[in-house]
Amino acid sequence: MFKKIIILCLILNFTGLNAFSADDIGNTVNEKEYPAADAVLPKKTGDADFIIEGSVEKNIDMTLDKCIELALGNNPQINAAFHDILASDTRIKQVWSNYFPKLSWQTGYTRIRQLQLSDALGRNLTFNYYILGQVTLQQMLYDFGVTQNQATIRRLDYEAYKTTLGATINDIIYQTKDAYYNLLFAFENKKVAEDTVNKFEMFYNQAKAFYEIGMNPKVDVTIAEVNLSNAKLQLIQADNAVNLAIAKLNNVMGVPFIDKYNVQERLKYEPVDITFNGAIDIAREARPELKLAELKVESANQTLKLVKKSYFPTLSVEGQFQIGGKHWTSNHGYNIGGYLNFPTVNGMLIKNEIKEARYLYDKEIANAKNTQNQIYLEIQNAYLLLEEKKNQMPVAMLGVKQAKENYELSYGRYRVGEADPTELKDAQINYQQAQLSYYNALYQYNSAKASLEKAIGKNLNPDNSSIVKLGE
Repeated sequence: MFKKIIILCLILNFTGLNAFSADDIGNTVNEKEYPAADAVLPKKTGDADFIIEGSVEKNIDMTLDKCIELALGNNPQINAAFHDILASDTRIKQVWSNYFPKLSWQTGYTRIRQLQLSDALGRNLTFNYYILGQVTLQQMLYDFGVTQNQATIRRLDYEAYKTTLGATINDIIYQTKDAYYNLLFAFENKKVAEDTVNKFEMFYNQAKAFYEIGMNPKVDVTIAEVNLSNAKLQLIQADNAVNLAIAKLNNVMGVPFIDKYNVQERLKYEPVDITFNGAIDIAREARPELKLAELKVESANQTLKLVKKSYFPTLSVEGQFQIGGKHWTSNHGYNIGGYLNFPTVNGMLIKNEIKEARYLYDKEIANAKNTQNQIYLEIQNAYLLLEEKKNQMPVAMLGVKQAKENYELSYGRYRVGEADPTELKDAQINYQQAQLSYYNALYQYNSAKASLEKAIGKNLNPDNSSIVKLGE
């Protein structure tokens, strides 16, 4: 009995549990070494002492808002969509140029041999015709609405490109948010992996101490050493996952060669209160694809009207001044006149062009309906997924708490020699998996929230109380 008490005292001195009595081991938790369950939950935004640091040097402090700002300013897809708008604006001006005068200048030399007169007169008749300059000025007065329809179509294209830019921005913001949340998730995984390595290293030292005093066999040390090696391997993988997540986020932001930075935020749970019908109402006003579908329908309608005007003439005036004749400056002349130009009419061609335009108009109506249905389905899927992830959060939190309590009890039992290394390893692995599951649930919840925001075309944030009501 006396020998057993001496061994127990040696264990307590080695492991740093001098503050505990023998009766407390396995029942009382050292809060400094093993904090309460709430400590593993995300801290509220605004904690001054909280910073997540990855395997990068301190240089730039990064937040989600800064990531979105970088993405909006550097992502090449947004830049390309913006230049589509600029190009489309010039096409409108190109159409209106039909009402501007057309000026042309021509010079040349022509040698003509009159074949019929030469045969009739019995000798060759050759004429030289010089043009020093021929200036022509033409002005279209009216084309019975053709230019107007063309300009309307170009203006609808311009609005469509603006709407496409909005859709592109909406998609890039979602990609940025998802990549950012994935990076935070990778950081959390790395923190859990580092904590696991520290714990298994402590277990290894504990098993080695037990073996040296003859309390446990050599196999316990070997098992602890294997567990430590596996934990280190997981830490290497977690560290690489952080680097991959950073690379993905940088690529989405359009700055793959950005300087190293620190992430100043952490995965957090902010429950939102929005109904499905409320999400649909927001999407009707804010989702760019719905407006784009309407613009395509109107553009097809204008195209149909334009094709129906294929029979219409064009009213114009033209003036011309010439210098030339037998020699470069031997004579001059001019002409001026008004013209009503009728197009060459192919009744069968125009009739079928009108039919084609009408069918394409009906097609765009069907496409608009299909777009509406697809967006409705997208919102429904995103909304239901967000509800699912929201319901998973309490379960994941409870799982972390239970796994932590089980681990603390198993560790206390192991310290007094009442538990074997396998039991301790299982408890630690369960605790590790519970933490990873919790952070994964946090990531999936935030990603689902970002997906719903993309589906409705508007952010869900606490500042807009008409859209979102934060949970109590």
